[in-house]
Amino acid sequence: MTGIADQAWFRDPALGRILAFLNADDGAEGGEARVVGGAVRNSLMGLPVSDIDIATTLTPEIVIERAAAAGIKAVPTGLQHGTVTLVIDGKPFEVTTLRTDVETDGRHAKVAFSTDWKADAERRDLTINALYADAKGEVVDLIGGLADIERRNIRFIGDAATRIAEDHLRILRFFRFFAYYGSGRPDAEGLKACAAARSKLKTLSAERVWSELRKLLSADDPGRALLWMRQVAVLTEILPETEKWGIDAIPSLVATEKALGWTPDPLLRLAAIVPPDAVRLEALAARLRLSNAEAATLKNWAMAAPVNDEISSAAFERLLYRNGADGITTRLKLALGVARGKAEGDLGEMARSARLGKLLDQAMTWKKPQFPVNGADVIAVGIPSGPRVGELLGSLENQWVEENFASDRAALLARLQERVQ
Repeated sequence: MTGIADQAWFRDPALGRILAFLNADDGAEGGEARVVGGAVRNSLMGLPVSDIDIATTLTPEIVIERAAAAGIKAVPTGLQHGTVTLVIDGKPFEVTTLRTDVETDGRHAKVAFSTDWKADAERRDLTINALYADAKGEVVDLIGGLADIERRNIRFIGDAATRIAEDHLRILRFFRFFAYYGSGRPDAEGLKACAAARSKLKTLSAERVWSELRKLLSADDPGRALLWMRQVAVLTEILPETEKWGIDAIPSLVATEKALGWTPDPLLRLAAIVPPDAVRLEALAARLRLSNAEAATLKNWAMAAPVNDEISSAAFERLLYRNGADGITTRLKLALGVARGKAEGDLGEMARSARLGKLLDQAMTWKKPQFPVNGADVIAVGIPSGPRVGELLGSLENQWVEENFASDRAALLARLQERVQ
């Protein structure tokens, strides 16, 4: 029998305490608890485990009672869905009562508590997410998930169209899990069902759509998932900006990230598949309800000045000062990804890659010089408060920049004095 008892996270004394009191058979209500979902899946696939979720036949009220008796803090984080969060030494464990769906509308479900493990498994989305591990660490597979883990096959449980009808977000989850765990071609039935239901994505909240898309774009290599999303028009449904732009830049960008040790950045990957059009990107940010910081990142990139890779270091310093480093850094990373993708066997692109890499290093370590003079200094030499102060200050700063920030405060004040005499 397949087991995970040797996993370090499973031997955690905190988890052991929880499984012990939830599986205690000395209470009148009995009950059983098993670890479920991602922790089991990742262990079987040799991947790191973060969150540990527990499923139980006990009702939330009994879970809370037993936790209190064991001296463990219980937080009722989602009682209507049967979820209680148990906290030991600051570490949370979500415990959820087995459920069956009474009614769903594609976004929300009304559930009834259950003691039927197979029914609980069958209401979940994907086979690889519906594996349990009992208190001994033995894996319980009720829907064929182990075989799919072995093949790295991402497959809906039962009828794909039915699973999607229960929650339309599962369309995006199908591709997100394929990006992280899948191999080869996505499950044909799943692809067909996602394509048929893609218009239902419009019924989801923008926050849910962007949350899933951001997670997908954070995968080590989201390229294959994006390709299949485009093939079945799911990508166009949520990102119409990509329709005439494409995703061709992703493979070389991902290869560049890996070669240079960049942490996967979902916004950089997003920028690689949408046009640098500030107006359209503002609409995209509003539609998906990106955070202010995320929207600003895209806007800075779209508004950033183009960079000639043969620009001198001094001229690049001036460009950074006048335009800021954030948007230019994004432009350089994308350009470097494209150049490296073309570099094999092309000496010109190899040289261009080297120049772009050098400029990127300069941009990422650049610190904006502080202009040593301010409006108060202009007024102090006798210029009345008003537009003339700004004009003089701007002219002085522009000359300072053109001289590559060489003049110190004393020299600038002397130059200012000369201008007002």
